[in-house]
Amino acid sequence: MSGLDDVEGANAQFYQAFETLDLARMDLVWSHGPHVKCVHPGWPILIGWEAVRSSWEAIFENTAEMRFTLSDVRSAAGGDLAWVTCTENIFSEIRGRLAVTSVLATNLFERGPDGWRMVHHHASHVLGGTPPDEAPETAN
Repeated sequence: MSGLDDVEGANAQFYQAFETLDLARMDLVWSHGPHVKCVHPGWPILIGWEAVRSSWEAIFENTAEMRFTLSDVRSAAGGDLAWVTCTENIFSEIRGRLAVTSVLATNLFERGPDGWRMVHHHASHVLGGTPPDEAPETAN
């Protein structure tokens, strides 16, 4: 497998851990240092493995089902860092309510002795509207 294949495999393992709501699997995906960070949609930034792990524990305890279909997946690597950007198209059941939503995500991985481990996950809701570089020009 090429380097990017390994990164994409690590990214897939993250979403498998998320879908199965399996904290032990999530433990294997992440680096466990004080430098890891996570931003869930609408949450403040979480810093350090203990805070990040606690967030996954809370999410998994309150979620009955979570299914992802990823689109616009792009990966890149430089040295011992790699990143994957994607749109998470999510079907979820939380507290008895079904929801379908799209979230933009950036996942940053660091290569270490155990392979690629996540060090940063940032997910944000997709807001409506046209991106500035695609907006039609208006006359003044």
